[in-house]
Amino acid sequence: MTSQASRASLSNDAASRGRRRVLAGLPALAGALAFPASPALAQSGRGQWYASWGCAPSGPPPSGSALTLNGQTLRLVVRTGIGAGRLRIRLSNEMGSAPLRIGAASIALRSSAATVYAGTSRALSFGGRPTITIPAGTPALSDPVDLSVGPFADLAVSLYLPGPVTVSTIHTNAYQANYLSSSGNHTASTSLPVQRTLGSWPFLAEVDSDRAAPVIVAAGDSLTDGIGSTTNTNRRWPDWLARRFQAELSGRGPFAVVNRGLSGNRLLLDDASMPLAGRDLLERFDRDVLATAGVRALAVLIGMNDILFSPASSPVPLEDMAGGYRQLVERAHARGIAVMGATLPPFGGNVYFNPRREAARQDINAWLRSSGAFDLLTDFDLVLRDPQAPERLRSSYDYGDHLHPNDAGYQAMAASVPLAQLGALAAE
Repeated sequence: MTSQASRASLSNDAASRGRRRVLAGLPALAGALAFPASPALAQSGRGQWYASWGCAPSGPPPSGSALTLNGQTLRLVVRTGIGAGRLRIRLSNEMGSAPLRIGAASIALRSSAATVYAGTSRALSFGGRPTITIPAGTPALSDPVDLSVGPFADLAVSLYLPGPVTVSTIHTNAYQANYLSSSGNHTASTSLPVQRTLGSWPFLAEVDSDRAAPVIVAAGDSLTDGIGSTTNTNRRWPDWLARRFQAELSGRGPFAVVNRGLSGNRLLLDDASMPLAGRDLLERFDRDVLATAGVRALAVLIGMNDILFSPASSPVPLEDMAGGYRQLVERAHARGIAVMGATLPPFGGNVYFNPRREAARQDINAWLRSSGAFDLLTDFDLVLRDPQAPERLRSSYDYGDHLHPNDAGYQAMAASVPLAQLGALAAE
């Protein structure tokens, strides 16, 4: 643990002492750990919000591949991380170049497929009005509604788009079936007349709860987004981590884990030819991490694409990656957010593998393990690698492309996270 890292609400020395106490004391105290009350969590009034679900929007899609809607209703399915008595949503037109008109919106408890439980649908408003036009490049928050839900409940957010719309702001890899209706406003309907199923989340960026909880943002690339996990089962590694918090630390209060992974994303650079991979994490940090309601900790797994998409003969330098990681930590600490880093998993046998890229991964992992830059580190490389061939994933964890884990691999990643330590950092 480095003593120079600071937290916004404490002096530099006090902040460093606090983090050292958490990390040094936990092996002996994990069984009886007391979580300190956070000033942010202590204010549990009606104005306080905590993200229960989220994704990372990107776009616009390449020309000719964007989804076009016209007078139809989207029904988007998300799973809560914490319970709630009141809810609100955050919509995003941040990648749009034209205003986005929402003609009606609702939120309800989903029963199955595109059907919601009767009596649970709540019409959403925006500044007291049932419609909103969201300017290009901006997000919008709904007014809160009363709806009692428990943790890990499936919600259906329905959005009626009254005119022709080209979807420019989208999270492409939802690994969750979502639905587009035939023509009409069906936001209040129990059953949606489905025209087609979507594998993406257009326009929806966050669902917030009034239930006080430390929020942990998991930021990264496709390894966090969940490529290789089974659709409609919520088996990305942040999903498994959320279930661990519920099963193992529920007596110490709820914790929310919000997934801001984005397939193809990098730490340092972005590529204009890959708009759905989003801006690099350093660039999207303010929107996808700092703007998350109630965020108290960041769990970051990023860097594989910086290696894979860099020149085969001269991969990204360690000095550049180390500088990027330190920037993430410093910017998080400046806002009172603790940071858990993670080593980069093996990719031997993948189409992008070569000895120089592997050497770059090894150098980055050695730095991650030895630098002390993070408040906490989890060693995903150690967990996922084949003991007989450490440059490769274990076959039992390999989705098939020798880079992405399967459901069992993602579960193993979450199981390796020092849960009590991360919970204590998030609750500071």
